[in-house]
Parts: sequence; structure tokens; C-alpha cells
Amino acid sequence: MAGHSKWANIKHRKEKADAQKGKMFSRVAKEIISAVKLGGSDPKSNTRLRMAIQKAKEVNFPQENIDKNIKKASSPDQAAFENITYELYGHGGVGLLIELMTDNKNRTATEMRIATNKRGGTIAQPGAVAFNFDRKGVIQVAKEGNEEEALFKLALEAGAEDFEGTEEGYLILTDPLELYAVKERLQEASVVIQSAEIEMIPKTVVTCQEEDQRANLALIEWIEGLEDVTSVFHNMGS
Repeated sequence: MAGHSKWANIKHRKEKADAQKGKMFSRVAKEIISAVKLGGSDPKSNTRLRMAIQKAKEVNFPQENIDKNIKKASSPDQAAFENITYELYGHGGVGLLIELMTDNKNRTATEMRIATNKRGGTIAQPGAVAFNFDRKGVIQVAKEGNEEEALFKLALEAGAEDFEGTEEGYLILTDPLELYAVKERLQEASVVIQSAEIEMIPKTVVTCQEEDQRANLALIEWIEGLEDVTSVFHNMGS
């Protein structure tokens, strides 16, 4: 299995943004509402809702709030949230993919223009940046309590496509449609999962000068602070 260490710093930056508890609660509420709007209020028959509820529980989103948002989403008066992606050229040839969940595309467009006006970068045409990324399911497992060779074998048997050991732990990559099936098989084998999400992994990374790195990080930080933004991915090397 080929390594994906080029992805590690991207995950780190995303987790840093998600540490903001209030914003994360807002995100999981939107994901629950969106999932119900698309597939109904029963998590047994709505895989997307089941995933959203699992993510909500992982960030300690109260059960009463989960129930409230499922009920809210079932109302015809509740606006639907739309998933959209912006592609940006950053500094020094770096590409950025920004995933958002919004109920107002005009507001989102304005905020993205402000971001590039303030921190540089250019909004790209659809596909101009995305072609350099692969959409994958990514499962993160801690090193503690797991032996690499045994976990590698378990991951293969569970249906994983790729596996990598890092300083922090282990990354298991899957087909996006198989993410939660692989996760459940690993949990049945008593593997403790730290996170399981759909990620965009760059096929190649760009090494740029320190000045461009700082400018890109400032742009990423600004974008991650926007309410509608759920994920920011890039192909800047460390």
C-alpha cells in the first residue's frame, strides 16, 4: 500500500479549526438537517443521517439537540442547506478546495470574495483544482494499543484501500462509499476509531517559499473562520 504522509498536515489544520466547539456544533446541526432533508428522519434507512449523528456524538453534541434538529428538518419551513465547493489558487501555485454547507449562496459568494481580497488568492473555475485531489474515506486510529502489522491485516480484511503509520497514529483509507462499513468492521474487531471522515487527498503537493507558505496559512485561517465552511483542503507541502 502506498503512503499518504503528504496528507498529514492537511488533517492537522482541519482539526485545529474544528476545535472551535461552537462552530463545530453549528456544523453538525447543519449536517443533520441536510441529511434529513435528503433522505428522511430514520437513521436506519438514511446512511447520511446515521453518519451525521455519529459525528455529532463524537463532538459531544447533546442528544436532545440531535433530536431537535431532526424534528426541525422535518418541517417544510426549515430551509435546506446546500453543499457547495469553491476551488482557489493560493500563493506559490498551491491549490485549495473549500467545502461549504449554506442556505444562502449569495452570502457565501460574497464571503469568499472578501477572503481573497483580504488574504490573496484567486477563485478558480470548477475542476481547475479538484482534478489534483482524490476523494477518500479516511479512518484515524491511535498508535497506543495497536500493533501496526496486526492493524494493517485487519484493515485489509475490512476492505481498506490504503494504510499508513504516522508519528501520531495510523491512517486507513477507503473508497468513500465504504467508509462506514470498514469503520464498523474494525470496531467489531475492537479497534478504537478516533475519526472517520470523507477527505480530499492531493495527488501531488507543491513546495513553496516560506513567504508563500505564511500567506497561504493566513488565507486558510481566514476561510476556516467562515460560518458556512466545513472543510479546507490544500496541496501545500510542509
